[in-house]
Amino acid sequence: MMFGSSWARRLFRPLIATLVNHKSLPADPVAELAINLEQPIVYILKTASISDLLTLELCCEKLGLPSPFAPLTIEAHIQPRVICLDKPASLGRRARGATPYLAEFNQLLAAQERHPAPIQLVPVSLFWGRAPGREGDRASSLSIVRSRSPSALRKALIVLLKGRENRVRFSAPLLLTQLQERSAADPNLAHKLARITRLHFSRQRLAATGPKLPNRELLLTQLLQTDGIVQAIQEHSQQQSQDIAASRRQAQAYMNEIASNFSYPLIRFGDRLLGWLWHKLYRGLSVTGAERVRQLAQEGHELVYLPCHRSHMDYLLLSYVIYHQGMVPPHIAAGINLDFFPAGPLFRRGGAFFIRRTFKDNRLYATVFREYLNLLFRRGYAVEYFAEGGRSRSGRLLPAKPGMLSMTLEAAMQNNDRPITLIPVYLGYEHVMEVASYHKELQGGSKQKESVWQLLGIIRKLRNFGRGFVNFGEPLPLAEWLNTEAAPHSTTRELVTPLAREVMTRINSAAAVNGLTLSATALLTSDRHALTRQQLQQQMQIYLDYLRLCPYSEHVVIPEQQSEQLLAQALELGKFEQETNTLGEIIYLDRHQSVLLSYYRNNILHLFALPALLATLIERHEGIVTSELLRRLQRLYPLLKAELFLNVAHCELSAQLESQLAALQQLGLVEFRQQGWWVEPQQQLQLLLLARIIRPSLQRYSVVVACLKPSVERQQLQDNSQQLAEHLAMLHGIQAPELFDKTLFNMLAEALETAGYGHQAQAGHDELEQLRCTLYPLLPSAVRRSLQG
Repeated sequence: MMFGSSWARRLFRPLIATLVNHKSLPADPVAELAINLEQPIVYILKTASISDLLTLELCCEKLGLPSPFAPLTIEAHIQPRVICLDKPASLGRRARGATPYLAEFNQLLAAQERHPAPIQLVPVSLFWGRAPGREGDRASSLSIVRSRSPSALRKALIVLLKGRENRVRFSAPLLLTQLQERSAADPNLAHKLARITRLHFSRQRLAATGPKLPNRELLLTQLLQTDGIVQAIQEHSQQQSQDIAASRRQAQAYMNEIASNFSYPLIRFGDRLLGWLWHKLYRGLSVTGAERVRQLAQEGHELVYLPCHRSHMDYLLLSYVIYHQGMVPPHIAAGINLDFFPAGPLFRRGGAFFIRRTFKDNRLYATVFREYLNLLFRRGYAVEYFAEGGRSRSGRLLPAKPGMLSMTLEAAMQNNDRPITLIPVYLGYEHVMEVASYHKELQGGSKQKESVWQLLGIIRKLRNFGRGFVNFGEPLPLAEWLNTEAAPHSTTRELVTPLAREVMTRINSAAAVNGLTLSATALLTSDRHALTRQQLQQQMQIYLDYLRLCPYSEHVVIPEQQSEQLLAQALELGKFEQETNTLGEIIYLDRHQSVLLSYYRNNILHLFALPALLATLIERHEGIVTSELLRRLQRLYPLLKAELFLNVAHCELSAQLESQLAALQQLGLVEFRQQGWWVEPQQQLQLLLLARIIRPSLQRYSVVVACLKPSVERQQLQDNSQQLAEHLAMLHGIQAPELFDKTLFNMLAEALETAGYGHQAQAGHDELEQLRCTLYPLLPSAVRRSLQG
């Protein structure tokens, strides 16, 4: 490029370094985009600009990428390192004509024919501010920022005004060898390459800024005129025996209650505020899987984010991360309980739209809400909602509520303009501020009402809460899912249940493991919830090694550190007690923390469910043959899968059993001899600590099975199970708070009914007795005697 040796580079680089706060997307493009540093790299930019090139140079220095000004020599020929598609507009006219990019593309194509290694073309977009504008707005200061090829004077203003918001977006490299192979006979290959890159930049701009923000009053007026709402108003008027105007006013009131009032200035202010807040609260945020989502946004998908729900922090954290990953913050479905002053108006301007907990008997409200959601989908706005409906009080996923998923499914089946893709998101924390109140609610306490005083109380408690984790799971394109899963003439009601399970399964498949969850899991399985430091580190290392040997899913995030470093991080959180004597250091949990830390164990319980169950079966039935292990596993697996949203299909259990046993054997926990499986004597403690992970679940299953009788209805089964669970907890000192969770008992009752054990099922006494005979020997002897007595 002509700027490579010019005075402009030497003059402006210090200014750019001072004025521009650039951020790379993705954070590590070499690793995430598979850029090969040993092969030639050429950058493609939209516009020739000294400020863009200098910003790119500063960014490349941090990332270990070649400078855009570095010479590129291929087969003794100097090649362009940067190709720009446009020149900036001049002061005297709108455009200065085309750059010689076609000649440069042809030069590279000729070089590729002589060079054996592929030349990598890396498109790079530089965003100076991402305000999308608002529908109906006329020309404003945004026109300076959004100009396609700004003049030098305009670009100087952009750098001054928006330099602190700069994002440098690297895209996956285009390999010239592959392009030549696909279009070898095309004489206009350089033109085709130019069209591809121009389309790429256009899509990236839309993915980063999104469509224009809605004009709220205009949107509500348009919404009121939709056929669905007009018909619902007429029906409401007839049912309530009131005039049309009164029903229309009621619909308008519902719209005002629901609709967001998205404000980009508030997003920018919130970005700074939340950046400060996360610095106060957490030692860092770990984000994985964002590149897949950015690619879908660039390809024009309508994105629907479906995170798990751990805390009120979820709303803020996910929007913050999405914005920082170079994507458009979503419109968020929030419970109406959060619409209180001053939080409600702020949330609404941050993209929240509010939904009532239940409205099945209010057809007018349901129609208004459905039409509003459909309008967001049609306009291309990203949407976020919590499929579980409410926050998990136990730390494990809750069953997804069908309402919002049904509406999303209907929109996908009716609208083919933009493909709707669900994005499962796993949110994890090393500390959740509400955990203590969750335990009280599980024991029957009333839910604390959200208010400004609760908000101030949270702010007052600001301190370091460890790390936060945001993992974007495997995307679920609804059109593809419908093509493979939907039978002809399937209704939404029939499809929403399997869709809900698939969503929750994919969320769990993107879990994040950390030092606190591992150490809590180990300590809660030990006698008196105490281990020596050496024992605890050893057990945590076994968990880590198992996850690496037998990965639950490719999307699960496993820390790279070893157990010693992870334990040190967990101890910094101050949740454990430590005592040192002449024989060594003991780490233990007091009674209060034992209960609270079960929440964090439950975050990753599903990752160890199968190996823990196999360890339990082998420990209780030493010498058991593989075929008998499989039979017992098949009896219990439907309950495990229903409770923990496991990702292994029933038909895959045999193959899964082989890989699980191989991993346990490689870890030295079990051995195969005399045609059966035995506990390795030297690792008996480690196997027991692994086996006990699943004990609370097995106790809960046994409670439900003990109450199961052919004539009992599901609601009665739930009530009887909860009463028996409370009795056992008091009798045997069981401290697992989720033992009282009504939601879990409902899930298990439904799973048993699906498996053929419900009150209307055909399963006979023998099958039910086989299930009991499989479960009861796996329980502690005292609990087993109480159930059998």
